[in-house]
Amino acid sequence: MHGNPVGWFEIYVDDMARAKTFYAAVFGITFEPLSDPNASGLDMQAFPSDMERYGAGGALVHMDGFAAGGNSTLVYFACEDCAIEESRAAAAGGTVQRGKLSIGPYGFISLIVDTEGNLFGLHSMA
Repeated sequence: MHGNPVGWFEIYVDDMARAKTFYAAVFGITFEPLSDPNASGLDMQAFPSDMERYGAGGALVHMDGFAAGGNSTLVYFACEDCAIEESRAAAAGGTVQRGKLSIGPYGFISLIVDTEGNLFGLHSMA
């Protein structure tokens, strides 16, 4: 393996409009549709990303036959102060699973359950 271990992520959702509204409110972003003319029953909405910079791009995905929630992979989003996005998540209909917690010299984390039942993390150094 070369470089960083994660090159892309997908968060599966049951209700794309609801999930887009939630993540847009938490992170203050706008999604960009990704399309594949050969894939029916697939809706992908990409998080803003810059492929020339550090980190992985990713998308919200609705795919027929694949329900949201219950997966065993946890994605952490980088933040300046995870308490800010944590409060936005609660206001946008998510649930704070674990409030801002120190992880020593590695910074702080928060764990959030989105409106689709997916658990994700927030990470900051402050």
